Amino acid sequence: MKKLIIYGLGLLMLSCAEEVIEKPQNLIPKDKMVGIYHDLALYNAAKNNIEPMMDYKEISIMEHLYEKYGVDSVQLAASDLYYASVPLEYEEIYEKVEAILMEKKSSLELKNQRRNDSIRQIRLDKQEADRAGTTTKKEVSEY
Repeated sequence: MKKLIIYGLGLLMLSCAEEVIEKPQNLIPKDKMVGIYHDLALYNAAKNNIEPMMDYKEISIMEHLYEKYGVDSVQLAASDLYYASVPLEYEEIYEKVEAILMEKKSSLELKNQRRNDSIRQIRLDKQEADRAGTTTKKEVSEY
């Protein structure tokens, strides 16, 4: 097992130093790959919720991505293979995807917090109004 790990790390270090796979002529640019991987991450996360709708409408997620980004399956596979052979570039792409996802997560959490705060405030206002209404009724009944 240790030999396998050492062999893997050695291969990784060698692949960082030189190009293992020749750069394809129709290489998808990094920024477009970031968008594709981002969309794939979102589709994968929402798969259980959207898959029935996609099946009903006879939409293929991959076909949708190919159309959206103007690429085909061969181009995506070749580009993915090339970037995977250059670990530093591959890592850079995935770090950008992760940063976008974390930014969206933070934004959603902030919106959720604001919504919860406003609901909490509405409840507090209602409780105060009920108390004020009850107090007023008691004061009126006492006289």
